[in-house]
Amino acid sequence: MSDGAAAGSAVRGAADTIVAIATPTGRGALSVLRVSGPRAHEIGRAMMSRWPSHPRQAVLSDVHDSAGVTLDQVVVVRYDAPASFTGEDSIEISTHGGLVVPTTVVAAAIEQGARLALPGEFTRRAVLNGKLDVLQAEATADLIAAGSRAAQRVALQQLDGGLSRRIAALRDQVIAIEALIAYDIDFPEEDDGPIAPERTLAALEALEGAVGGLLATARGGELVREGALVVLAGAPNVGKSSLFNALIGRSRAIVTAIPGTTRDALEAVIDAESWPIRLVDTAGLRATNDPVERLGIEVSESYVRRAAAVLCCGEDKEGLRAALHATRAALGERSPDEPPIVLVGTKCDLPGPRPDVATLGKELGAAAWLDVSAETGAGVQKLLNVVGDLLTRQAGAPELDAPLLTQARHQHAVAKALGELHDFRRAWRDESLPATIAAVHLHAAAEALRDLIGGVDVENVLDEVFRRFCVGK
Repeated sequence: MSDGAAAGSAVRGAADTIVAIATPTGRGALSVLRVSGPRAHEIGRAMMSRWPSHPRQAVLSDVHDSAGVTLDQVVVVRYDAPASFTGEDSIEISTHGGLVVPTTVVAAAIEQGARLALPGEFTRRAVLNGKLDVLQAEATADLIAAGSRAAQRVALQQLDGGLSRRIAALRDQVIAIEALIAYDIDFPEEDDGPIAPERTLAALEALEGAVGGLLATARGGELVREGALVVLAGAPNVGKSSLFNALIGRSRAIVTAIPGTTRDALEAVIDAESWPIRLVDTAGLRATNDPVERLGIEVSESYVRRAAAVLCCGEDKEGLRAALHATRAALGERSPDEPPIVLVGTKCDLPGPRPDVATLGKELGAAAWLDVSAETGAGVQKLLNVVGDLLTRQAGAPELDAPLLTQARHQHAVAKALGELHDFRRAWRDESLPATIAAVHLHAAAEALRDLIGGVDVENVLDEVFRRFCVGK
């Protein structure tokens, strides 16, 4: 049996009792351990000097190993099935932090018959026991990984079941149209007569519009979850790294007067007002014979090709022209306005003649333009506002309290459902197929939506969902 197959079998073993540290390892005041499974309470009683007499009661207790050696003074909370996160008998143990104490307590639980949990196994059991659906499980991981307030709000909304309810309602609409078709097929001679085609068509059009509207949120969901990729591009030594530091509010990029200092891309997430921004400081775009710097420039060009917006930086007219030319060369076949390019005149605090950025931006077809100074902060907030407006034009205004499709799995399933609805419309309206066969497309659309929520029969789908989870969650 392969390691992957062995892991899958272990997850499906409902008889196993699992244990893991749920908090990050390292120096800290507290560490939280979780134990879940049919023997969780038995194992807890064997390890504790005092045991909670009621569920959800916190008890101060000494914990010891199988030899009776005291390991720590802890707080233990007992949860009885099904009223627990996993739906199983569970306990949570709060120990002192650090590395040794929680590790020895986990070892004591393993001595008593528990096994170490796999990544995401607690949440996986919650799904299999009906405590969460798959969308809510994914939202749990998204909430933990949230790098912005926008991502936090969307994850909480999904964890609360907002997206699940939206998908379930759409599936109910599909089933309602299936019922209309089935009635028309099975009872064509009823007194009420056949179902008017206009009624079915109206219901289908409303459903296609709703599914299409949900699918349209995928771009916004991606921007919220991952952060909109915004790339600083331009020649070396024009102030890109200084502007990067000013935008993120701390000195992360090395700023020197030596061209070619930034040899690799630096990333940081800005928790901006409208959309979270994944800002990237790249190597200066220029011709060079240095093989190491050339590698950095190739990385820069790769980021430019994937960007949601590019900030072309220069301190004079020639530098701005060169930055825009190099950016468009890196984009290759992509349209110049996809992604939008912002012309940024840097170092506007320095004395001397300044380029007319507005005139140049209009001449070169940039999406926006402005002057900034990383030294004084002039124009920095305005630049963030401009980028936010451009992203809103691309993805629409962020509706963070409405259901969004935040992952490729969501987008694929909803797109499949919409495609099946379109196929049904063509086959049914054109009468190119008997209604009984055309209705197969409706069933396929309903199944795609069902699988998105969690009617999952295939184990490897769950494997993919929980692959990125941390141990202890």
